[in-house]
Amino acid sequence: MTGFTDIPGAVIGEHGIAHFGDAFREQRRLADGAALVPLDDRTVIEVAGPERLGWLDSITSQAVGRLAAGESTELLVLDPQGRVEHAAGVVDDGSSTWLIADTDDADALATWLTRMKFRTQATVTVRPDLALLGFVDGGAAAAHATAAASAPAGAPLVWADPWQRVSAGGHQYAEVSDHPGAELAWRVAIATTDAADALAATLSSEQVAGLLAAEALRVAAWRPRWSAEVDERSLPHESDWIRTAVHLNKGCYRGQETVAKVHNLGHPPRRLAALHLDGSEAVLPAVGDAVFAGDDEVGHITSVARHHEEGPIALAILSRRTPVGDLIVRAEGADIAATQQVIVPADAGAMADIPRLTRLSRRPSAPDPRQAG
Repeated sequence: MTGFTDIPGAVIGEHGIAHFGDAFREQRRLADGAALVPLDDRTVIEVAGPERLGWLDSITSQAVGRLAAGESTELLVLDPQGRVEHAAGVVDDGSSTWLIADTDDADALATWLTRMKFRTQATVTVRPDLALLGFVDGGAAAAHATAAASAPAGAPLVWADPWQRVSAGGHQYAEVSDHPGAELAWRVAIATTDAADALAATLSSEQVAGLLAAEALRVAAWRPRWSAEVDERSLPHESDWIRTAVHLNKGCYRGQETVAKVHNLGHPPRRLAALHLDGSEAVLPAVGDAVFAGDDEVGHITSVARHHEEGPIALAILSRRTPVGDLIVRAEGADIAATQQVIVPADAGAMADIPRLTRLSRRPSAPDPRQAG
């Protein structure tokens, strides 16, 4: 979105515009709905065809078979052992299903979907001609982004992040009554690059924010993301992703047996935690930095940000047996004290008060051949 780089103050980072000169002010405006973010670090995949929803339902973690036009959700693609391979936001317009994926995952996700089509009447297309505009609903930014959004089926394409509440068929492991995700009405408008650039030409630096601002709001909301919280070992339980991306009562899909076993009978081996970092050294850890409980290394940082209200914060994947208490993050040149807030408790799963799933081995129907591999 070259139009946004022409706005005064734009500073380009690794994945797009990092900020427009004042990340804290941008965060506040973004949180208030007064600014929007060009999301150059995400990519759109269009899935078209009359069988698209039933097919996506059969191969992913989410129940999307009856997704109504304009309705939003998210899905995961799991491997046969239940580990997260791909993730995407989902919105359907009645003619096509639009997937929003992290850019580094988009081509791999599209390739996997294409390989799984067999004779399904569906097409999968990566859409580099489309841009994404993030905003918090309820302010002037919503009007700007929605007006620029594409509307191939008559209604503007806007994905509503489901993280505000537990989705139908989902379950929350976090033992809090006031989940921070409830406060973030995150939306993403899908627009042509021409429309996005035309919108940028009408905006001032007071009406835009960079990726650093969007990430700070995400981290504060405990919201997992493929490019940050996912590695080769990740189970959806570990980051509380069953909350919005897994339907516990839908039909068979690849990886479901592990989802059921961990949810019904055991505990995830790792757990996501929120860290409030000591800011006295003015040092932020880097993604991947080790986390220690005493002398024991217990995990690593997955996301880090400076929040306009909470200060330096992070998300970390920890061993399930990590004690609940203060931790140390070993950053380059400094040890940073961290106060831990539990997101996924150590006893998440069998010891929690949760609905029970039918064991996969008891299902009488034959497996869908598309689940192979």
